[in-house]
Amino acid sequence: MMLPTLVLIPGLLNDEALWRHQIDALSDVARILVADVSGADSMGELARLVLAQAPERFAMAGLSMGGYIAQEIMRVAPQRVSRLALVSTNARADTEEQRERRRGFIALAEIGRFKGVTPRLLRFLIHPNRLKDRALTGAVLAMAERVGKETFVRQQMAIMGRKDGRADLAAIACPTLILCGRQDTLSPVEIHQEMAAAIPNARLVVIEDAAHLTALEQPQAVNAALREWLREPEPGYYLL
Repeated sequence: MMLPTLVLIPGLLNDEALWRHQIDALSDVARILVADVSGADSMGELARLVLAQAPERFAMAGLSMGGYIAQEIMRVAPQRVSRLALVSTNARADTEEQRERRRGFIALAEIGRFKGVTPRLLRFLIHPNRLKDRALTGAVLAMAERVGKETFVRQQMAIMGRKDGRADLAAIACPTLILCGRQDTLSPVEIHQEMAAAIPNARLVVIEDAAHLTALEQPQAVNAALREWLREPEPGYYLL
């Protein structure tokens, strides 16, 4: 039997390494494809890039910015998505305060002061108890360095320009997993509860002892949730 394709979409300043545990653990139940989201500065164009890389029909999981892209794909090509996982993300648009902060980061990058993810910013991305985990922190810092300044600026522009998608969530009809870390301060549990309540029959999973980068922080728990989600029957299909 041919395995379904699972498209994994990274977040801001993330690359394939964000999903390395899922690539290893889920390869027996899905053909894994990690989308390249480095080449555009709008959500619409990023969605088109991912769709161009994906097969005609696929499952899709996006973390943080990857979740924003996944929501845009659900607006423009829902018929191509067999199931959806929104991880450590948000359906709301940026506030003006958030946009101003992003504009400040862009300005610093454009004058040559891009530093990627610095140790000072790690506390917003991973659980406080993991800040001395050199393997984890090193992986996060290395991703940011690989992604680089130019892609960072494009991604920030895309994030700033995204629409408020809360009104669109009710139209999502495929099996949907909403997953977050209990200690995520960037995309708190309440934001995920809001999305889960808006999407028909969505399932909410809150991962303990994890902040924003759940896929790296608590891979076994995330893998288990994704595996169960991949096994859920699509509407109109029955397991015999």
